[in-house]
Amino acid sequence: MHPLRVSDDTYLLSVNVENILFEGLWEMPNGVALNSYIIKGEKTAIIDGVCGWDGVPEQLYQLLGELDINPQSIEYLIINHMEPDHSGWIEDFKRIKSDFKVICSKKSAELLEHFYGHTENVVSVGDNDTLDLGNGHILQFYEIPNVHWPDTMVTFDTLTGTLFTCDAFGSFGTAEQSSFDDMLTEEQLTFFEKEAVRYYANIVAAFSGPVKKAIEKCALLPIKIVAPGHGIIWRENPTRIIQDYSDYASYQKGPAREEITVIWGSMYGMTEKAVNHVVQVLEDESIRFHIHRLPETSWGTVLASIWISTGVILAVPTYEYKMFPPAAAVLEEIGKKKVQNRKAFLMGSFGWSGGAEKELNEIISRNRMNWTLLEPVVFRGNAQEDDFKKIEEQTRELVKQVREEVNQLKA
Repeated sequence: MHPLRVSDDTYLLSVNVENILFEGLWEMPNGVALNSYIIKGEKTAIIDGVCGWDGVPEQLYQLLGELDINPQSIEYLIINHMEPDHSGWIEDFKRIKSDFKVICSKKSAELLEHFYGHTENVVSVGDNDTLDLGNGHILQFYEIPNVHWPDTMVTFDTLTGTLFTCDAFGSFGTAEQSSFDDMLTEEQLTFFEKEAVRYYANIVAAFSGPVKKAIEKCALLPIKIVAPGHGIIWRENPTRIIQDYSDYASYQKGPAREEITVIWGSMYGMTEKAVNHVVQVLEDESIRFHIHRLPETSWGTVLASIWISTGVILAVPTYEYKMFPPAAAVLEEIGKKKVQNRKAFLMGSFGWSGGAEKELNEIISRNRMNWTLLEPVVFRGNAQEDDFKKIEEQTRELVKQVREEVNQLKA
């Protein structure tokens, strides 16, 4: 690993992490990059952390040596967000230098002692507070609470126009080819945007209201570079990822994109036959759709699809007088993420008794999701000809409603 130049006197230290669950919960098929930054003015500051690789002190010594930085000259550790993937390196850094100053929000300062037993040389900052590193690098701080912890802030370098955003404007995906948007192809940028959707839906989605407020606050700054704690650095077109996040935030209350997500499960193949019919209808309608079988598909994947879809088809059997358990569990999480105002259609098989519809209504009501439900099609055992006809009618009706909802927004 080598430090990469971001802008004047500003360098990226990044490590790619794979084969772990993010936050101990979310699957990351394409890994994630953990980013930290060094600004070398008359005084030197590290922004966010390098937590995540073994031998932090030794590797940091090497990296600092490549930048001709004496570790003892590092005066400030700036923590935009106290989650351990951005702050856990403090304990290791103490082995290099013990008298550094921590710059963080007041709420982050509350956690320092509890997380790391650190109480000395802590400077709390808030909106419009500044730190002069010399050589023109004057840092400004702005609080963006609940994106996605209450303590979160951003750091803005007025000289280079670099906004250090930690979890805001981040994405999953390892940066293998390059860490900068201006060095990637459009195909590669599209990959990171897809990873940003997954990251947003899994990590940030429930806090879409605060995200909107954060974007409004950041819009007042002359931003030239967006440097997040995860993903790539946007220095050619920083407005692209900011606009992406604005779109993602708007999807919470809908409508989202002209797309449908099919979530399905089947115990003995009876519901699966009906799903195959739904797929044929959706293909005939030429609408973009995502299809995920439960429990095989991870929650994170389902959430990412639901977040960008205006329509949902839930195809699951009744199980013990209730909904197929993996579907009920995922829907509860979807509700907690506040995925609202979707158009939805329930279908599926039952044996002795139904019950899936009742539980679906309970989940939607309890989480205040405000979904519009078409009349369900539930069938005993295998679907018959009349059932397939009703399924086709409801699927086409859902497609119609999704298109009308999205087109009305565009108008």
